Amino acid sequence: MKFITFKMKGQERFGVVDTEKSRVWDLISISEDSGISCPLTLLNGIMEGEEFIKKVSELVEWGTEKGSESYLIPLSDITWLAPIPRPTKNIMCVGKNYREHAIEMGSEADIPDHVMVFTKSPTTVIGHNDYIDSHEDITDQLDYEGELAVIIGKMGKKISQQDALDYVFGYSILNDVTARDIQQRHKQFFIGKSLDASCPMGPWIVHKNEISNPNDLHITTKVNGEIRQDSNTEHFIFPVEEVISVLSQGMTLEPGDIIATGTPAGVGKGFKPPRFLKQGDEIEIEIEGIGKLNNIVK
Repeated sequence: MKFITFKMKGQERFGVVDTEKSRVWDLISISEDSGISCPLTLLNGIMEGEEFIKKVSELVEWGTEKGSESYLIPLSDITWLAPIPRPTKNIMCVGKNYREHAIEMGSEADIPDHVMVFTKSPTTVIGHNDYIDSHEDITDQLDYEGELAVIIGKMGKKISQQDALDYVFGYSILNDVTARDIQQRHKQFFIGKSLDASCPMGPWIVHKNEISNPNDLHITTKVNGEIRQDSNTEHFIFPVEEVISVLSQGMTLEPGDIIATGTPAGVGKGFKPPRFLKQGDEIEIEIEGIGKLNNIVK
């Protein structure tokens, strides 16, 4: 299942995408007509756990049996939002999780021995096809970072690596847009990583049942059609299971928590001379088994 959050006629709704028909099942409308209970937001659904997946299956089955086209909305008619438009916490981000990216940002000495983590504010989050704010009044070194995002599906603490994927709800695509000059100036990551509208996410969350191995997915980032990043999550220094386990040792992970797993080599700062983003640039990030996330700098 591919879960999206969207706006239709000014109302925020969520549903399941039928990719073959390029439409989305409007689960709220089906719930109202069928009497089958349904949470009001995707985040609330994730918090319900496996019971939520059962409800969604019942809703889609009911809509299919009725054969009503009114429950299927063309994707061309919606306004895309991030799957979780307003996370309840900061997004947890893994730094330098690909060897070649660590080197392009410094040297072999910058390859970490332990998981590096920083965060992005919830106000950074925007959706597929939304505009990235250039913030040209405070930065001229805006950079892209295509990443696999992991969405936690149930509460856990001191999670073992062996059990880690049991705590995942699904996977998405995330662009960890960064103001490199601000990052350098303040000698830390938070401010340069947390500019408003600097974290595109989407286009949807793919349920974990559709991704057999998150540590073996092809990932590319294009800027204006040119491939800048081209790698595979098999090159993670710290695989998804280890990241989840490390984060959970002293901190409780909760449903809806978002983990950005790191970006491969090919970011703008890694070029000589650097190739930072400018107004009008279009960024397309594609991850195998998930889809494509598109945004334009404004």
